[in-house]
Amino acid sequence: MTDHDTRRPPDTPADLNLDYRVAHLAEHLAAGPLGELGVRLVARGDAVQLTGTVPSTQCRDEILKLAREELAGHPVHCDLLVAGTASPDQGEDLT
Repeated sequence: MTDHDTRRPPDTPADLNLDYRVAHLAEHLAAGPLGELGVRLVARGDAVQLTGTVPSTQCRDEILKLAREELAGHPVHCDLLVAGTASPDQGEDLT
């Protein structure tokens, strides 16, 4: 029994273009005003997944906006977590 893989080979121009666009976006996020190094971008088939932790919801929204603009035509899945920066509501018991 043989399984036939109906997906296109990974070296097609469309895939290389997506890889280039993902790398360009990662560079833009790191060097731009956000200076965001904690976001990982992974191309999965025709889609791109964003993972990592960001300092605020505004930062997450801006990254998602940039990703959708840069990767137009490809689905973007956002799994970015917002770091908790609120102070504790009660003291810590150290007994």
